[in-house]
Amino acid sequence: MKRICYYAFVLFLLTHVSFAQKKSKDGWYSLFDGKSFDGWKVGDNASTFSIENGTIAVNGPVAHLFYVGPVNNHDWKNFEFKAQVMTTPGSNSGIYFHTEFQQGSWPDKGYEVQVNNSHTDWRRTGSLYGIQDVKDTLVKDNIWYTEHIIVKDKHVTIKINDKVAVEYDEPAELPANRKGRRISSGTFALQGHDPKSKVYFKDIMVKPLP
Repeated sequence: MKRICYYAFVLFLLTHVSFAQKKSKDGWYSLFDGKSFDGWKVGDNASTFSIENGTIAVNGPVAHLFYVGPVNNHDWKNFEFKAQVMTTPGSNSGIYFHTEFQQGSWPDKGYEVQVNNSHTDWRRTGSLYGIQDVKDTLVKDNIWYTEHIIVKDKHVTIKINDKVAVEYDEPAELPANRKGRRISSGTFALQGHDPKSKVYFKDIMVKPLP
């Protein structure tokens, strides 16, 4: 019986390692399978996130969906991140990086990259929120676009549909009130902003960098 359990366990490991390797393409790994929240975790207001037609639909009270899966042990310092995003009119959301799981409220750790094309908040899609903000509306609601985040050491590049929206170099000395808002390492999180906002994400990919 023990031997059968051992071989079953080995087969399980081999199957999952093989699956992870197959999901890699040119160094990119998929973080969302289009069917489930495997590898993701949300704290309060979990119903804000659902799966609709192969996408992550975000609509409801403030909540954050954190990647906690096996890729790179959900911990990156230098990376490229891409996601296909679609906003609906008046909606607001965000993508956090270098963050960590938090049960509720807005994440204390990490930077937020803005997702907002027509919400009342003037900080538009592509902003490094509250640090280097974009006032121009670069993409429209109800249309899929690519949000691309690149972090190399202390440099952050944010591209929207391959157009550079932000280039930011974090200074050596940061104000005391920045606390967790600094380049370090960590995982990614998708933001549910408010019940009037509905935003979709799909094709969520990451590429670890040296």
